[in-house]
Amino acid sequence: MSGVAAAMLALLQRDLRLALRRRADTLAALFFFVIVVSLFPLGVGPERELLRTMAPGVVWVAALLASMLSLGRLFADDHQDGTLEQMLLAPCPLPLLVLAKMAAHWLVSGLLLTLVAPLLALQFGLPAESLGVLAASLLLGTPLLSLIGGVGAALTVGVRGAGVLLSLLVLPLVAPVLIFGAGAVEAAAAGLGVAGHFSLLGAMLALALFLAPLAAAAALRIAAE
Repeated sequence: MSGVAAAMLALLQRDLRLALRRRADTLAALFFFVIVVSLFPLGVGPERELLRTMAPGVVWVAALLASMLSLGRLFADDHQDGTLEQMLLAPCPLPLLVLAKMAAHWLVSGLLLTLVAPLLALQFGLPAESLGVLAASLLLGTPLLSLIGGVGAALTVGVRGAGVLLSLLVLPLVAPVLIFGAGAVEAAAAGLGVAGHFSLLGAMLALALFLAPLAAAAALRIAAE
């Protein structure tokens, strides 16, 4: 294993270990997701068609908000304890280290939400085909939330009131992800093709994998100066 890959793997494992030690944060995001999705059927009522129509948007909005709960700490803790300075001085390129941290965030937030979402969507009466499309759209879309959110977290590191500013920066940027992710499920429920929605999500993911670590690394360098 090369030195760069070893450094990325070590940082990924470190962040995963820290997440396991702070289980309360991970569980809080999961419980928030479960509660938000579960409250809509209770508030709207037993109208099956209305619930099916609302389901994709409700699940996607809840996943977006839940994934943002832990974004504020993505780089803030490293900035406070000096780890960020060590990352800046490391021989490994900073964008690759940033990518490893974004991957760790997705593993403890986005992937978990993706696994739980189909079970919660059963409350809305979605057919099995739509549940599969929902899981696939989240599997493509939640990494985008971590990548784009990581850029916002890097831009707001060390800033007072970073939580509010982070939301203002990230929410407009992830709107296309929300639109195409929920649109894929709606298209599947209507018997239409979903390839276009998945192609756009895949293209955005490929672009974000290349650009988001570069942008976040540049923002972290500015924050450390």
